[in-house]
Amino acid sequence: MDDLIRLPDLSLARYRFTLEALDPLHLPPFKGSALRGGFGYTLKRLTCYRSRGDCKACGLGNDCVYGYLFETSPPEDSQVLRTHQAIPRPFVIQPPLDRGSTFQPGDRLDFHVVLVGRAIAYLPYFALVFQELGKTGLGRSRGQYVLRDVQAIHPLNGLEQPIYDGETLLSTELEVTPEEITAWAESLSAGQLTIHFLTPARLKHAGQFARERVDFHVLVRALLRRLSSLSYFHCGQQWDIDYRGWIERAEKIRIVGHHTAWQAWGRRSGRQKQRINMGGVVGDVTYSGDLAPFRPLLALGQWIHAGKGAVFGNGQYTLDGQ
Repeated sequence: MDDLIRLPDLSLARYRFTLEALDPLHLPPFKGSALRGGFGYTLKRLTCYRSRGDCKACGLGNDCVYGYLFETSPPEDSQVLRTHQAIPRPFVIQPPLDRGSTFQPGDRLDFHVVLVGRAIAYLPYFALVFQELGKTGLGRSRGQYVLRDVQAIHPLNGLEQPIYDGETLLSTELEVTPEEITAWAESLSAGQLTIHFLTPARLKHAGQFARERVDFHVLVRALLRRLSSLSYFHCGQQWDIDYRGWIERAEKIRIVGHHTAWQAWGRRSGRQKQRINMGGVVGDVTYSGDLAPFRPLLALGQWIHAGKGAVFGNGQYTLDGQ
């Protein structure tokens, strides 16, 4: 087995969107659901010729912008997840962490969007859709806003580059590479790390969600599954990794301290016509053991998130151990 987890050839980019309220905006405390819901509805309205129809009845599938981003499904010749109806989406919305719900005219709302692999080329659609969503309104009051700017943010060094200034959309070269992530991860402690779960992490193992503590192997399982699927379906690479071997090594890592709690929240699904539970673990967990091989995976996980509901912003964390 390798001496560390070698990341697949995966490209990743992160952008900050800044909205300015024109009307009072009334959003839920966890704003990722409103942002993702408004984005999906508007994208389909703008790009789908049968915007009120069922995507399953359409033959375009992943060749459609909306189909690829929101109804992504494995192709017929897929070597993995062939029986799954859906696969991980190639983007993550990182909403602001504060739980303020009301924005008055003139207030600004910042959030981030992470794009993976092929989805990076779809950035113009994200800018166009969030611009259009501002005209139709966001939140329960359908308050209008204007998209003020979009900045590319290098995930590792924080370097910023303007992408959109309200009129012009520019290109950028601020994507992060696996080599850069692996090199950055070497600055992390090899023996003890603390993970700060900033948004609810829905980490499931053996049919149960982790609620009071998050064993290290449970987190690693979630990251390996997610990264493997993102690599295969959105970066065109089947990740060759000894999944079972790495899980066995992860099971030897122990928890030496944790301050976590279950954060409950839910969203209303317009498509399913029901309320969906989205709660998960938040707080800090400190791990100790031979963590050196896992550092690249943990570093990357800060931007792809871990667990279910990542597209809404669930499972965001930061690392402390430099």
